[in-house]
Formats: sequence, C-alpha cells, structure tokens
Amino acid sequence: MQARLKKTVVLVGMMGAGKTAVGKALAARLHAPFIDSDAEIEKAANRTIPEIFERDGEPFFRLKERQVISRLLEHERGVLSTGGGAYMAVENREIISQKGVAVWLNADLDLLWSRVKHKDSRPLLRVPDPLTALTRLYENRVPVYAKADLTVRSEPGLSIEDMTTRVVEALRTRPDVLEVLG
Repeated sequence: MQARLKKTVVLVGMMGAGKTAVGKALAARLHAPFIDSDAEIEKAANRTIPEIFERDGEPFFRLKERQVISRLLEHERGVLSTGGGAYMAVENREIISQKGVAVWLNADLDLLWSRVKHKDSRPLLRVPDPLTALTRLYENRVPVYAKADLTVRSEPGLSIEDMTTRVVEALRTRPDVLEVLG
C-alpha cells in the first residue's frame, strides 16, 4: 500500500496495549518514522523512566512528557507511541488533536494484565498489589482514552500485523490524516 501521512498518528492507551510494537509495525508499513515518547524522555533526561519517577516524582515526569510530546508533534509526520498516562493530561490531548490524530489501542483488563504482570519496568505497578493498581488505572483512564479520535480494539490472539492492519483500516476513514496513493 502506498500512502502518505498528513498528520502524526499518536498511539494512546494503557501500558501493555501494544503501542510500541504496533507503532513500529505501522511506521514500517507506512514508510514513516517511528518515535517513542518515553524513549525520547529518557534520552533528554539521560535516565530511565523508573529512575525519573524515583528521583523526581511523577509530576516532574509528566511535565517533561508534555514538553517532549509537544516538540515531537512540531516536526516531521510519523507514528508516535506515548506512555500510558500521557493522554490523561488535557494539554497533551489538545496538542495531539491540533497536530495529529489520537488512536486508542483498546485492550481489556485481562489482556493488559497478561502482558504486564511479569515485567518490573512499570513504575506505577511497583506496589504490593499490582493487579489492583492496574485495575484502578484502567478504570480511571478508559473514559479519557474513549475521547481519542479513533479507537482500535485489541483482542487476545491478534498478531502485531493484524493490529497494524486494524489501525490502517481506521486511518483510512480519515483522509485528513492518511492519503492513500494510487
């Protein structure tokens, strides 16, 4: 498929929804750059996300996240994967709507838990009861993610390629974002 991005595609959703994996595959399929906002924050801070949370706290991290997302949306069009909490900030939602298109990778709680329960790289789950913490985050965030421009449902057993195809199909409904050539 030959296509041209007119706006940056910003993947939003919970940790474990597949934003990075699907984002990389989508960028490859669209011949567009892939950018991970968390990786850009780590590069700018010269520290990992868990180190930033531990040393400076979540409010400092959220400030840096907002600055990085704003900067990334100013430059070339591509596929931007954001951290799970990025879309919660009104300022981030506004800039994403102005400069790009938000695509919510909507995975249910059971699927998310199956993907994150064995990883210790999630600062917000470094608590005595991570499933309860994930459930609380999920319940708080889903109503906000539902405000995204497009929603793509994730289901158990779908490959990264299948999810990427679903995202492309959703983007095809937005000629202001994706121009299909030929």
